[in-house]
Amino acid sequence: MFHDIILIGIGLLVGLIIGFFGARFVMKKYMKKNPPINEKMIEVMMSSMGRKPSQKQVNQVMKQMTKYM
Repeated sequence: MFHDIILIGIGLLVGLIIGFFGARFVMKKYMKKNPPINEKMIEVMMSSMGRKPSQKQVNQVMKQMTKYM
């Protein structure tokens, strides 16, 4: 009986670990394929703050965003 409880606990723990890393992998892959923000959105955001961004500035922001994803 005690043996069965331990096996169930170990099974749940292993399932949680595998589920966590599996979901993390899938989300990273999804975010890389479908980024939540693109260059046009950055350009519009910077323009709404009252400045016309150069392509270099837009590329720098995109590089920073992809670095942390």
